[in-house]
Amino acid sequence: MSALDSMEENLQVYKETAILYLDGVKKLVNAKCEGLEPWQIIALTVLATVLAVWLYNVIFQPESLPARIKKVFFKLLRKLPYIGTQIQLKLNNAVDDMASRFFMLKDGMSYITSLPEKGLSKSEVLQKLTEYSSLAEDHWEQGRVSGTVYSGEEDLTKLLVEVYGDFAWSNPLHSDIFPGVRKMEAEIVRMTCTLFHGGPNSCGTVTSGGTESILMACKAYRDLAYDRGISYPEILAPVSAHAAFDKAAHYFGMKMVHIPLNAETMEVDVKAMKRAITRNTAMLVCSAPQFPHGIIDPIVEVAKLAVKCNIPFHVDACLGGFLIVFMEKAGFSLPPFDFRVKGVTSISADTHKYGYAPKGSSVVLYSDKKYRHYQFFVAPDWQGGIYASPAIAGSRAGGIIAACWATMMYKGEDGYVQATKKVVSTMKFIESRLRKINGIFVFGQPQVSVVAIGSKVFDVFRLSNAMNDKGWKLNILQFPSSIHICLTLLHTKPGVAEQFVKDVEASVAEIMKNPKAKTTGLGAIYGMAQTIPDRSMVSEISRGFLDYLYSTDIPAADKTHTNGLMDHH
Repeated sequence: MSALDSMEENLQVYKETAILYLDGVKKLVNAKCEGLEPWQIIALTVLATVLAVWLYNVIFQPESLPARIKKVFFKLLRKLPYIGTQIQLKLNNAVDDMASRFFMLKDGMSYITSLPEKGLSKSEVLQKLTEYSSLAEDHWEQGRVSGTVYSGEEDLTKLLVEVYGDFAWSNPLHSDIFPGVRKMEAEIVRMTCTLFHGGPNSCGTVTSGGTESILMACKAYRDLAYDRGISYPEILAPVSAHAAFDKAAHYFGMKMVHIPLNAETMEVDVKAMKRAITRNTAMLVCSAPQFPHGIIDPIVEVAKLAVKCNIPFHVDACLGGFLIVFMEKAGFSLPPFDFRVKGVTSISADTHKYGYAPKGSSVVLYSDKKYRHYQFFVAPDWQGGIYASPAIAGSRAGGIIAACWATMMYKGEDGYVQATKKVVSTMKFIESRLRKINGIFVFGQPQVSVVAIGSKVFDVFRLSNAMNDKGWKLNILQFPSSIHICLTLLHTKPGVAEQFVKDVEASVAEIMKNPKAKTTGLGAIYGMAQTIPDRSMVSEISRGFLDYLYSTDIPAADKTHTNGLMDHH
């Protein structure tokens, strides 16, 4: 008997077995339906179908079922008479406390709530602006603020003011009226593509910042996923990835799947990412570097997953993009991270950070125009004409684009290489000195511009409070508790890094005298926020903070004035 005949006999056996099972199922269904009228069978079928659809919609949503059950539980808990009242009282007190801490005016100052009857003169306007500037108590020029201002160079500032003035009224939406701005924007994108080793088909757009760059990449891959037949697109991103990916998922109806980190290296766990890939995966994400700890994710390894599974792969280099592209020429080696890596399909990089352009400019790049087409929006049937825009905004500030272009031309490759050498060298100096301090540790192996500090001996938020008292404004992080400093050119000034290390040493030495002491002030607020199981309460307090940003009511001045609640990005 041939192998083919044997295979046919085996298949025949399986076929007969299947027929027997199907016949048994048929008899069972008929027995259950015996005595039922046709309308009853139809009604039961419709009811079962509706129930199946309802269960599917309940289970398969962007937010996981356990998270939704937890949210409903706490929502019901807050509706209980006494408990709900006490919780709301605590929340109101927390919001009021923030208002008194962060939004106090100087004596004699008030808010303007209506237009002046007669316009002010130029000198009067400038005088008012001087008063507003005097509200700042933290002077970033001294290099004691984490991130926030990345250059501050006097000559560059003067150039930017002049350039913006020349293009203050320009708008790239009207490219026929402002062809020079269109040319500058195209050149910004092409120069950045070149820096990230994009091929001839690489492309991109200028955006208003890192968040918009990330949003645009996610929007593009969501629409691509729709074209591929994916109804519920998912973003796979490390827990350390920027919150803008969560915002994109929220805005665009995508599901965010957070991938854990390796506890030692703080890099994304590639095996966990591989296990999380499903038929709904629309994009993979890595950071170069990530914001919390300054660590570059294993991009080459994740890119292999992207290629194998045919999934778009975004590298978020918003924070350090304009450092890492110059690090090799500055004498620092890095593993591949850009379009040289097969599988990387898009990159975001902020020109307004280490590109030293003014705030309001970033770039999102794609390896091929086919991806960028999914980013674009076109309304072909609008009565006002065919409307097409490359990113979220319609009208945009041509002055910002001109200032960004001017910065890149002014700095040139040599200027960026020298700046990169200063920043990275300063980071390495601080990292090496901090590792020698007993009682604290540095997270992972930072390679670019961020150094994150933790402690296994005391609450690290006490160190944040102590450094705040010495005039340092550091970033407070959570999950796990930590703080970091994001180095800029201001920290490379003579003596700044040395003073930072000395102040950390002195602060830790003082804390170690009583390492178990209770944390107070702002550190206590952050520590408490991490322990609240109902995260909607944290969100509610945060919304209250955002409300106060736009408030023109003067809060009661009955609390100590402290700064530093929000991160200095």
